Amino acid sequence: MERYKAYSTHLKELYGEKVYKLPVNLPVTCPNRMDGDGCTFCGGVGTGFEAMNSEVSVSEQLNATKGKITKRYKAKKFIAYFQNYTNTFLPVDKFEKYLVEAAQTEDIVGISVSTRPDCITKEYLDCLKKISEEYQVKISMEYGLQTVNYKTLNKINRGHTLAEYLDAVLMTAPYGFEICIHIILNLPGDDMTDVIETAKILSALPVQIVKLHSLYIPKGSKMYEEYKEGKITLCDPEEYLDRLVNFICYVRKDMVIERLFSRVPKEDASFSNWGISWWKLKDRFDEIMETNDYMQGCKFDYLNGAALRRWEI
Repeated sequence: MERYKAYSTHLKELYGEKVYKLPVNLPVTCPNRMDGDGCTFCGGVGTGFEAMNSEVSVSEQLNATKGKITKRYKAKKFIAYFQNYTNTFLPVDKFEKYLVEAAQTEDIVGISVSTRPDCITKEYLDCLKKISEEYQVKISMEYGLQTVNYKTLNKINRGHTLAEYLDAVLMTAPYGFEICIHIILNLPGDDMTDVIETAKILSALPVQIVKLHSLYIPKGSKMYEEYKEGKITLCDPEEYLDRLVNFICYVRKDMVIERLFSRVPKEDASFSNWGISWWKLKDRFDEIMETNDYMQGCKFDYLNGAALRRWEI
């Protein structure tokens, strides 16, 4: 029995079989880095650890990675994942060219675009809609929020507040694209209240997928310096698991959970998962959910006139 709606299950339901994401790395950067050093947890190379060099064409990147996965897993369907940096931080015509190249690649059934909530306009969404209809590929938009705590967003130098995120989601929803939100559950300064409020706000919005991360601190990042100097404190693994369990219990029952822990090469991070393998943390999470008979959304009782129900009015 699944105690939460896993992304792998969602893809099987959507496409009828297992589907794999293929990372694509474009020659783009992030507007937040243009203004300064970017987010304090950014190491400067973005998040595309598994992606190829951005100078390689989109089709070459997809076919090279597809070949490896097909050989190992006999996969037949794939999602082109424009993952690294801010993929809409370039002119729309260039953006369209890259996406069309992906859509025309054999066995690509979907395109996922990762970007910032302050880097989307209807012009880009219109472009995606056209590509979706012309090439019959499903579109998923991934927005990095990290937390709903605007004070924490400021401390980690995200370069946007909660308002930009709300704007991006409400702008995207009418297009019918899946909306995925990236959240970090253990940012310095956040506590359980922030975790629960994040689950509530995502649940109140037309968001279908959430990708959860445990914080990792890349070497060379601003947060790395703060961590070394003892200027920030991080919660222990049991506290993270408690936050993760509560998030799952408070979030909407139909929300798809794409990830629970970060997975990055050890050589790239000064801190990642407390030095514990992600699958051991996953085993502990599963144990807590099973022992307490928790299910996703078991505490989802706060929307749609909750006070009226509580007082039986």
